[in-house]
Amino acid sequence: MVVGGLVPLVGLLLDARTGALGANPVQRALLQTGLLALALLLLSLACTPLRTLSGWTWPARVRRALGLLAFAYAALHFLIYLFDHGLTPGVVLEDVLERPFITVGFVALVLLIPLAVTSTPRMVRRLGFVRWQRLHRAVYAAAALGALHYWWGVKKDHTGPLVAALALAALLVARWVRAPRRRS
Repeated sequence: MVVGGLVPLVGLLLDARTGALGANPVQRALLQTGLLALALLLLSLACTPLRTLSGWTWPARVRRALGLLAFAYAALHFLIYLFDHGLTPGVVLEDVLERPFITVGFVALVLLIPLAVTSTPRMVRRLGFVRWQRLHRAVYAAAALGALHYWWGVKKDHTGPLVAALALAALLVARWVRAPRRRS
C-alpha cells in the first residue's frame, strides 16, 4: 500500500531530475503534491463508508496508510512552498497571515499533525479509543480546509475543487446518515 502511494513521488522526482516538470517546476510540484494530499485524505475518509456498505474488511486495514500518505504529501507540499520562499520564516508567516488561501492550507496541515502523531495503535491505547476517535474527527475539518485551499488556488476551471468538495460532502452525509444507527 505505502509503496503504491509513493509511486507518484518517484515520478515527480524523476521528472525533476530529467527537467520534465515544465516551465514552472515549483508550481507543478506544488500542485501535484497538494492534489495527492487531498485525494489520499478523501480516500482515507471513504474507507469507513465503503466498509460499512460493502461488508469488506480491507478498507479498514488501509485507512491509516492512506491518512499517513496524505499527511506526508501535505507536508511535502508545504516544504516545497517553504523552499520556494527561501526558507524565510518571516516571509512565510506574513503570507500565512495575509493570504486566506495560504492560511486555510496551513491550518489544514496543522490539523493533520496531531492526527499523524496519534495514528499508531499505541497512541490509541494511550489516549483511549473515545478520546482518540474524537481527536481524529478533525480530519473532516482538515479535508474541508484542503478543498477550500484548492478552490481558492485555482484561477479558472474549478471542476477539480468542486469534485473534491462534493466528494467530501458525500462522505459527511454518509457519516451523518450512519451515525444515528450506531446509537440505537
